[in-house]
Amino acid sequence: MKNNDRHFSGIHHLTAVSANIRENKRFYTEDLGMRLVKRTVNQDDTSAYHLFYADKVATPGTDLTFFDWPVDRERRGNHTVTRTALRVKDDQSLRYWQDRFGSLGVGHGDLTERDGRLYLDFEDPEGQRLTLVTDGGAGDAPTPWEGSTVPAEHQLRGLGPITMTVPNLRATDLVLQKVMNLRPVRTYPDPESPAHTVHVYEMGEGGPHAELHVAVRPDLPPAHPGAGGVHHVAFRTPNEEQYHAWNERLNQFGIRSSGEVDRHYFRSLYFREPNGVLFEIATDGPGFGVDEDMATLGEKTILPPFLEPRRAQILAGLKPID
Repeated sequence: MKNNDRHFSGIHHLTAVSANIRENKRFYTEDLGMRLVKRTVNQDDTSAYHLFYADKVATPGTDLTFFDWPVDRERRGNHTVTRTALRVKDDQSLRYWQDRFGSLGVGHGDLTERDGRLYLDFEDPEGQRLTLVTDGGAGDAPTPWEGSTVPAEHQLRGLGPITMTVPNLRATDLVLQKVMNLRPVRTYPDPESPAHTVHVYEMGEGGPHAELHVAVRPDLPPAHPGAGGVHHVAFRTPNEEQYHAWNERLNQFGIRSSGEVDRHYFRSLYFREPNGVLFEIATDGPGFGVDEDMATLGEKTILPPFLEPRRAQILAGLKPID
């Protein structure tokens, strides 16, 4: 396969930061109706939970994940991911969610149209900036979870466009196009500052599940990481053959990376684009059923094999979240 024929199929997952993981679990499972599909720890900091929320079977592209770190709130700015979209099927679902947020006291904006789609912006209790967007049924079909607090027809269908904010586009654009093979397809005015522009890049077959939006905001200060902020965004590659090829491609371009990392549930490769946003390339498999019955996903703390010998020590350092 030629380098220019290799493309990501969409967003794999997004990982953010919470300083109140118990309330985080309540919000995402109860208010948003997502399933906790993996209760594990940060493999590089085992004092912290790493929680994964998704559809019933943790379909790649539906995962929203959180590190449990006792840090101050994020100071907003550029050089980071600034909004995460979650997909619903149609306008009827958006109105359902608008009513649901009102009844639950979840802070949200009005239904607004931008970039040719209808959006509903909202925030989680720690200020994580989220939005719902209609996808018209595009993307891999998720598997509804019968244990959700949300009716199947209105459940979240997975990740939508991810918006990152940078002060200057040029170097980022070079990496997105020349290294990652993303395609620039259109622009629209930044809804938070209409004098500035958001540039839309798509991957794979395109669609809201396969878009990265880049807002160019030189007027903002650099963000300071913290709770309510995003740690990294991951892009989907289907198998290990292409995963190895992406590692070779980064090396060919002289881009520093983590090298290949086995996360047990998928294979990972991390690097920073020129404005400092942390990207991950992740394989679709082997998936979360590799060490847990799919019927009981997320009910107990699971550790990858290399951490099992330290189970007692690790669990003793975790706080209860149920």
